[in-house]
Amino acid sequence: MTVSALSEVAAAAERIRSNIRRVIVGRDEVIDYTLAAILCEGHVLLDDVPGLGKTMLAKSLARSIGCSFRRIQFTPDLMPADVTGVNVYNQRSGEFEFRAGPLLAQLVLADEINRASPRTQAALLEAMEERQLTVEGETMRMPRPFLVIATQNPVELEGTFPLPEAQLDRFLVRLRMGYPDAAEEDQILQRFERAQPLEELEAVVDAETLAGMAKAIEQVRVEDTVRGYMVALVHATREEAAFELGASPRASLGLMRTSRALAALRDRDYVLPDDVQEMARVVLPHRLVLSAESRLRSSTVESLLDGVMSRVPVPIEAA
Repeated sequence: MTVSALSEVAAAAERIRSNIRRVIVGRDEVIDYTLAAILCEGHVLLDDVPGLGKTMLAKSLARSIGCSFRRIQFTPDLMPADVTGVNVYNQRSGEFEFRAGPLLAQLVLADEINRASPRTQAALLEAMEERQLTVEGETMRMPRPFLVIATQNPVELEGTFPLPEAQLDRFLVRLRMGYPDAAEEDQILQRFERAQPLEELEAVVDAETLAGMAKAIEQVRVEDTVRGYMVALVHATREEAAFELGASPRASLGLMRTSRALAALRDRDYVLPDDVQEMARVVLPHRLVLSAESRLRSSTVESLLDGVMSRVPVPIEAA
């Protein structure tokens, strides 16, 4: 099936959303932001404490979109070849044969990515950015779509290797699941009391449909004033003294792409400033680096970004 109209994008997204909700209770915004990233063929970093459903969300998504799925459990002794694959000598043929690693899948779950050494983390960079993989001088294209959903625990630091800025910048969005409220937690207990909803999930769209959806969001309009608002937000982060590093042009592109995707998910063919503000809070923070003074004051990137956004004029429609 090829999606050729924006109205079909919203309908297909609702099927995916409803399927995931059979497993994940609440977290509708997190699901929407994840879908927006996927429509842009961007990578997602789920950054939160253990037990909140990060891995469950990734698995539910994989089952819903009918793509090949591999999980990589990152550990300190994991080597780059364990991720990318390796050439093995075949004694019968007398030739080397490539044995693909788990990275060569359409949807890859990089679980606890910050537990791997920087060398192994770096093995992902080429694949994430250029959609290709080079092993022992041989370059191969990644399957399409190619998406990495990585998880990390921001609290436990022993035995971890913080992701460098270059690695963080490859993730289109960084999301936090957050704790459920009492009603949601009670619903979780009831839902998982006797059954395992994840095992019952079936694909509701295929890879071809997903590609059509991604193509369709190119029809979403971004007015000049809204595009100017995106540029102003990004430039404001570079001029803010509280940040040692502001957002890059890659962040600007990510903000525009995800804002268009969010508009399409909500059945609109135009981007609102509200879409830009919403996506800025998940596209920009992990690309910003606090100054030494801000770190001494225990300031957070999120609070400082909110202050920057409050000072940038929001475009309004002329009467």
